[in-house]
Amino acid sequence: MGFFFYIKPTYFLSDKKINLQRVVTHVKKTRKLNEQIEIELKRLEREKDIKILYAVESGSRAWGFASTDSDWDVRFIYVHRPEWYLSIDDKRNNMEEILPNTIDLAGWELRKTLKLFRKSNPPLLEWLRSPLIYLEQFSTANKLRELTKDYFNPKSCIHHYLHMAEGNYRDYLQSDLVRVKKYFYVFRPILACKWIEQNNTMAPMEFQELVDSQITDRQLLEEIENLLERKKSGEELDREPRIQIINDFVESEIEHFNEVVKQYSNDIKPGTEKLDELFRSTLNEVWEEKIKSTKAQHDGNNPCGQSG
Repeated sequence: MGFFFYIKPTYFLSDKKINLQRVVTHVKKTRKLNEQIEIELKRLEREKDIKILYAVESGSRAWGFASTDSDWDVRFIYVHRPEWYLSIDDKRNNMEEILPNTIDLAGWELRKTLKLFRKSNPPLLEWLRSPLIYLEQFSTANKLRELTKDYFNPKSCIHHYLHMAEGNYRDYLQSDLVRVKKYFYVFRPILACKWIEQNNTMAPMEFQELVDSQITDRQLLEEIENLLERKKSGEELDREPRIQIINDFVESEIEHFNEVVKQYSNDIKPGTEKLDELFRSTLNEVWEEKIKSTKAQHDGNNPCGQSG
């Protein structure tokens, strides 16, 4: 499977007049950047002698509340050739590049990825559910999705999202004038906590799906939708009076989930066997021809299996 790009529609009509030219310009820019991202991923494969198994958009564009000038946060999983792993020394297991065209590239090596997956790492679980996929080749990402039910840890994920919500709320939203766009960075993790508590599964990445499924108060919903429309239209959401109905909701939910997280067991310790097998099968799948060639060369040089 080769490079492709999939994006769910994110334009919402309203009674306000839509600047068609602005939309067309944005779409053209998006297509150009998608092509650039594909070029950069291929470049990394060549320069680093790796295979990128999976590459997605993370951050506000994948969450569904990007503004017109939001960065492109590209996250990917990659694997080295088999001989890279045959060393007694630890090696760098991640790579990062920030490009001048607002593209932020960051990737995790497969073994690091699997170790984090074993811990039910929320950012990784989000990547596997991103609605914006730049590349998915080989079977690894899909197998990880299938294994999620065995390795998902609700306590770990609620703790992650609760910590995120508490930090942003404490730092940005408790004075009389607040940085309004930070409401999204408190609301989304709170709603993710609510989803996990309700469903005992990883929360969806898209903010709108979380809002639709978790918010029932009509006045609160109107405030959220208003902020969402303003942000996506490109309006600069700077300091404004805090929105008390949102603050009250957030404080109540933070208090609630600080109690909820205590109720989960600490005994969830999934095994490693399935992930070991996935690691080995990925190496075989990705580098099959290289492995066969190396084995044939070895057998040719040592036909009787002798050593020394």
